Amino acid sequence: MNGSRVLVLNSGSSSVKYQLLDMADGSRLASGIVERIGEGPVADHSAALKQVAEELAGQGLGLDSPALAAVGHRVVHGGTRFTEPTLITDEVVEEIEKLVPLAPLHNPANVTGIKVARALRPDLPQVAVFDTAFHSTMPEEAARYAIDRATADRYGVRRYGFHGTSHAFVSRATAALLGRDVSDVNTIVLHLGNGASASAVRGGVCVDTSMGLTPLEGLVMGTRSGDLDPAAIFHLARVGGLSVDEIDTLLNKRSGLLGLCGDNDMREIGRRMGEGDPEAQLAFDVYIHRLRKYVGAYTAALGRVDAIAFTAGVGENSPAVREAAMRGLPAFGIEVDAVRNAVRGSSARLISTEASRVAVAVVPTDEELEIASQAYELVAA
Repeated sequence: MNGSRVLVLNSGSSSVKYQLLDMADGSRLASGIVERIGEGPVADHSAALKQVAEELAGQGLGLDSPALAAVGHRVVHGGTRFTEPTLITDEVVEEIEKLVPLAPLHNPANVTGIKVARALRPDLPQVAVFDTAFHSTMPEEAARYAIDRATADRYGVRRYGFHGTSHAFVSRATAALLGRDVSDVNTIVLHLGNGASASAVRGGVCVDTSMGLTPLEGLVMGTRSGDLDPAAIFHLARVGGLSVDEIDTLLNKRSGLLGLCGDNDMREIGRRMGEGDPEAQLAFDVYIHRLRKYVGAYTAALGRVDAIAFTAGVGENSPAVREAAMRGLPAFGIEVDAVRNAVRGSSARLISTEASRVAVAVVPTDEELEIASQAYELVAA
């Protein structure tokens, strides 16, 4: 393998995000996004990826460069079939398509991006990196739902987890911040963005995570409800007369912070709280209550917690969320330093006090670098 560059593609339903990284030093050579696919000049994903190629060529970083070693594709759902980065073949594409029922909003767009990229550079190794893969190490008692086993197996109903590339990257980066080997560190990772998830990571291996069959389960999110009594769905159908699609839309797009107060941006919620808005305050309190429940649950699951790492948009940028989530937990060995917590920065840093038995950290995630690293290591091997 001569080249050291990896192009990372994240193909969504209406956008394609890209980054070009040089794995010789981890540097980011280019990044961008093509949006509003299907509208105007960007007719489809083929046009979008051709635009990506043109943008890169305009910077002297064209797809025909011999320095390009591989293309790494983010794929949301790998089911039980894909538990590690996988070199893409026709058979792999077919298998990913079979998983569309488990991720109908994401996998179709991921597959489209793969097909177009392979058509543009059929000679180049292309690698699928799955959001669910990092969580495939969960023991059965964590991954299984307590429903009829035959039915669950027939339809693939189990906990898969998502944001896996972020949880993998952050758990390793947290260990590095502490100056310890990842195999010796137990970490609770809190990936808090518009989508949010928590994971319990023992020695670099995931043993539990908050998202489940789909990204709907778990924490309160920007527009998703998170944990909910399943019977609420039956109630909405029988008493409210809502269809399955209407309930799906309600729970995924009109719930969470948005459903509670009309805003899904934590910055705006914070502003409203400062003005004494009771709906914004309630939304924040529900969000924090759920988050603290998972910290407690994963403390019990791990037995020993060495670090808690906040990451993603809210986790990295909201001192108020971090302070509220960690407040009043000295009995757990968790103490946050108010001054350290208030500092803003782009690098990994500790925000716990010197006396805190558990390190509390802010660790910026880098999912693209994680995808590029996994793709490059596979191709190099």
